Amino acid sequence: MRTRVKICGCANWADVEAAIEAGADAVGMIFAVSPRRIAWPDFEEIARRIPPMITPVAVFADPKRAEVEAARDALPGLVVQLHGNESGAFVSELGGLVIKAIPVRAGDTSDRLARRCEAFPSADVLFDVAREDRSIHADPFAWGHAAPIARSRPVVIAGGLTPQNVAECVRTVRPFAVDVRTGVEDGHGRTDPLAAAAFVEAVHEADET
Repeated sequence: MRTRVKICGCANWADVEAAIEAGADAVGMIFAVSPRRIAWPDFEEIARRIPPMITPVAVFADPKRAEVEAARDALPGLVVQLHGNESGAFVSELGGLVIKAIPVRAGDTSDRLARRCEAFPSADVLFDVAREDRSIHADPFAWGHAAPIARSRPVVIAGGLTPQNVAECVRTVRPFAVDVRTGVEDGHGRTDPLAAAAFVEAVHEADET
């Protein structure tokens, strides 16, 4: 199965266009508090222009239901990605396609991560380094802990991925998708087209090995 690539933190159409040209399958737009938070007019422009073969993903943290529905109304087919303390009941009640972020902490094992995932049976899960364990630039976690889970449900890997290490991640986990932002940014917080293309190429090459 081919690993999908999501480029997150797209704050305007130029970011989205760069991701598409690089070969990404999905683009993420952040509605949570973040330096890369998208303004509503930019989101509306993306909603008007995004091609049907690209999966749009809206990233929230502990949103109100009305916030999620407003984004879905503006962009039908939107996937919702949740990075807060959302309950399993809230995730299930949202319906539609949902990705729930599961923070990976120091000392976590496959069994601990699997138990944490059990609260979200209706969602795909995304593993990322827990905020309290991050350095200024997030380091990748021990990807092998996610591999057994990826054999039983769709798993997305994020956190510390770059064009240089993503192939190892793909070969170790065989995830449904990988998610990147800082690893493909230029020095001004925008998507670097060359880095994004190198990232996608590395994923495709790893799929073939």
